[in-house]
Amino acid sequence: MRKMTKGVTSALALTIGLAAAARAEDVEVLHWWTAGGEAAALNVLKEDLAKQGIGWVDMPVAGGGGEAAMTALSARVTAGDPPTAVQMLGFDITDWAAQGALGNLDEVAAAEGWDKVIPAALQAFSKYDGHWIAAPVNVHSTNWLWISKAALDKTGLAEPTSWDELIAVLDKMKENGITPLAHGGQPWQDATVFDSLVLAQGTDFYKAAFIDLDPAALGGEKMAAAFDQLLKLRSYVDDNFSGRDWNLASAMVINGEAGMQAMGDWAKGEFLGAGQKPGVDFVCIRFPGTQGAITFNADQFAMFNVKGEEAVKAQHAMASAIESPAFQSAFNTVKGSVPARTDVPDTAFDDCGKKGIKDLAEASAGNTLFGSMAHGYGAPASVKNATYDVITAAFNGEYADGASAATALAEAVAAAQ
Repeated sequence: MRKMTKGVTSALALTIGLAAAARAEDVEVLHWWTAGGEAAALNVLKEDLAKQGIGWVDMPVAGGGGEAAMTALSARVTAGDPPTAVQMLGFDITDWAAQGALGNLDEVAAAEGWDKVIPAALQAFSKYDGHWIAAPVNVHSTNWLWISKAALDKTGLAEPTSWDELIAVLDKMKENGITPLAHGGQPWQDATVFDSLVLAQGTDFYKAAFIDLDPAALGGEKMAAAFDQLLKLRSYVDDNFSGRDWNLASAMVINGEAGMQAMGDWAKGEFLGAGQKPGVDFVCIRFPGTQGAITFNADQFAMFNVKGEEAVKAQHAMASAIESPAFQSAFNTVKGSVPARTDVPDTAFDDCGKKGIKDLAEASAGNTLFGSMAHGYGAPASVKNATYDVITAAFNGEYADGASAATALAEAVAAAQ
């Protein structure tokens, strides 16, 4: 279990207090959506449930990667008092399911035909032993680049589509006196950037390295090249990056302090929340070299075992509300992601959203849709955390070169399995 920080301990005490006051027809929801765009998106779900007379007991635990939330969750479950629903990613869901901690949503799923409209790549995590145990909210793709249009225009260069073009833009932004790359020095953010660098080395390579965990790929020349590129990108980040939350890095781009950010599509919610418009104030493109492929994560609400008919009924109502096509559209237009259902039209989405939906369909059809290592959909937590350690060490200059980092990565992954 991860050591709890003071902030997590305080949040846990609050959530236990709220849980004690909850009614059977309430849903207690543990999540890490605390940034502006995220909180606005979550409010769509709260309002939907309120119309059905279902109360919402909020249990926010800040931290964009969800690590602090998972620590708080472990303490709640150990105390014998799990929440109704918990925001969760990938292998964390199947790990809890294997412990017998999650409830059964088969009744709702069968009645609403989830099997027909939720992609198989998501169902692999939404189900366990053939039973639905989580309701996917969205599909996030993580290999995006968010660029200030004003900063890009000032360079006189086009949107970068290759590594060399990206470096040319970053160099020009540096000459123009702004931080070229906004970044937060947290392990999951470092890994998010690295995910895109590995994907840009080729889709077959990404699968071999981060899905199949092939030792030759993990320690080979292409991985070394990806690490060398990571070290190069470090030179475009400001000195105050350490510990910075992702949304504060987004704000640097929004406020004109930085030129671009490599981040998943949840970043779009920050731009929209600041009143900016795609194509006018900011540009959304795939990380250079990755167009046609997608690394994804999907926020899901895993439903824990709850006691009492009313509590189960409220839980099922929440799951049904999450999978409603109207909610999927309303939520994802705010969140920046795309619907977890394939039958939701793109009419309400902006240009970045339409691109996201189109790209997802293309990657799904072309078998270039991969679970993100950085976000818990590529490999189990032990392996993911091992990659975090090496990637962050590399970003902070602890290896002489990319080849040394690649060797360390292969060794770390082997030890974690």
